[in-house]
Amino acid sequence: MAVLRTFVGLAATAMLIQLAMAANYTVGGSNGGWDSSTDLKTWVASQNFAVGDNLIFQYTPNHDVLEVTKADYDSCQTSSPIQTFNDGNTVIPLSSPGKRYFICGTLGHCSQGMQIEIDTLATSTPQATSPTPPSASPAPKSSPSPPKSPESAPGSPSSPDGPSTESLGTSPSPSSLSPPPPPSSANRNSFQTCLTLWFGLSLMVLLAL
Repeated sequence: MAVLRTFVGLAATAMLIQLAMAANYTVGGSNGGWDSSTDLKTWVASQNFAVGDNLIFQYTPNHDVLEVTKADYDSCQTSSPIQTFNDGNTVIPLSSPGKRYFICGTLGHCSQGMQIEIDTLATSTPQATSPTPPSASPAPKSSPSPPKSPESAPGSPSSPDGPSTESLGTSPSPSSLSPPPPPSSANRNSFQTCLTLWFGLSLMVLLAL
């Protein structure tokens, strides 16, 4: 029974993590929409779509959404769509990697720019990466210590100013340790993922009781 509870807890945690990492993309962005006045191709080019994300079409009654083949997309052909949506707030899950094609079925709207090609990746790709810190410079070699001054020969007279002194020790050499390299950039963990992991672990503890 304990093994079953643990398995259920792990499955629930995995589902919560996937949901937390999924993103919702409103077509056209916050300053646009599914209409002929928005530069939809530029918006698509600025996004990275991954499996698990959702594509959201928001539009007025004079528009609709057709999912079509590549050939129909290129020719703006609306007669044989794969799927048709006209509810004004269409949510399309991106459940598998690959390319999908969407156009507006209203006469003339596709040729006016209401068409998008969505390329869904298997995993999300960060849009920007932090540069790799340069490697530390090699440590400088220790400078050789100067030789000791020779001792006075036996029986030699001392100088009138006083007895000569021997060189005591060597001059301090510069530190051979180079400054530590800057820390490598840490992976940014999503706050949503951390929160989901916390809920998942709590769920596992409750199931184990």
